[in-house]
Amino acid sequence: MSVYILGIESSCDDTSAAVISDTTILSNVIAGQSVHAEYGGVIPELASRAHQQNIIPVIDTALKRAKINKNQISAIAYTNGPGLLGSLLVGSSFAKAMAYSLDIPLIVVDHLQAHVLANFLDFPEEPRKHPEFPFLCLTVSGGHTQILKVHDHFNMEILGKTIDDAAGEAFDKAAKILGLPYPGGPIINKMAEDGDPYKFSFSVAHIPGLDFSFSGLKTSFLYFIRDQLKENPAFIEENIHDLAASIQYAIVKSLMDKMSKAVKIHNCKHIALSGGVAANTALRDAMTQLAKKQRLELTLPHRSLTTDNAAMIAVTGYFKYIKGEFTDQSAVATARYSL
Repeated sequence: MSVYILGIESSCDDTSAAVISDTTILSNVIAGQSVHAEYGGVIPELASRAHQQNIIPVIDTALKRAKINKNQISAIAYTNGPGLLGSLLVGSSFAKAMAYSLDIPLIVVDHLQAHVLANFLDFPEEPRKHPEFPFLCLTVSGGHTQILKVHDHFNMEILGKTIDDAAGEAFDKAAKILGLPYPGGPIINKMAEDGDPYKFSFSVAHIPGLDFSFSGLKTSFLYFIRDQLKENPAFIEENIHDLAASIQYAIVKSLMDKMSKAVKIHNCKHIALSGGVAANTALRDAMTQLAKKQRLELTLPHRSLTTDNAAMIAVTGYFKYIKGEFTDQSAVATARYSL
């Protein structure tokens, strides 16, 4: 008998609800928030208000697309952290109320674990090969950058992490310096397709171990653009594609230098990618080349499952459901979480 999990995600600025049958996605609805674009970043208070407006229609749409009614739901899984506290409270409050009214189990989900476990999701008529334990996973988003050794679904060892800024933030800040709209990462990715990644060189941090650092790279890029604009006010416009390709190359190189090192240190035959930046074409290509060179199995999440979504929350809930790991109404949303 199939297990139906309703997943709810509201950790930042996307309100999402999904229904899965075991690990197969039946629906995955995401409502974005365009209100933040004019500010160049997410405004927490505005995000919370938008979640309140979106959550009921998003969940209703998810159930309709999945072609099930609420009484068929086996359990409700929701993001409990990390994230913006006001946003998390909207999703957690609704999940608790709905689970209570239906008298079904409630499951709390770590947002970061869910990004990793998105690699275990399937689409109808399109089963995917899942990673085999243990595997190494490079998790890259706007708020986090980590290399994990994943021993099982809920045993994830942090091998390396950023000591300052996340790679996704570096993409967005570089885009802002170039005058591109928020979120800038996908725009840099697109513009880089027509650029020369070796045209401009930017400093990459060299720190011991498997940790990352992107603050110096951001500063190097900022000062370079500032100095060039003094000599030529049209410098950005004339070189936008090469600039996008060059900064993307520097960020991806920083990530892959450490991932390559991790592969050599840890004896894993399978590697994977997760997080919002996992949609980046250059990073996906680099991971593919690493797997080919080292003769490793590689799992790349479907691009639609890289950014924040409720399907990854639901599949994490599914693995907890089959283990009988439920929570109660006293669970408290947490802005900061640690694997």
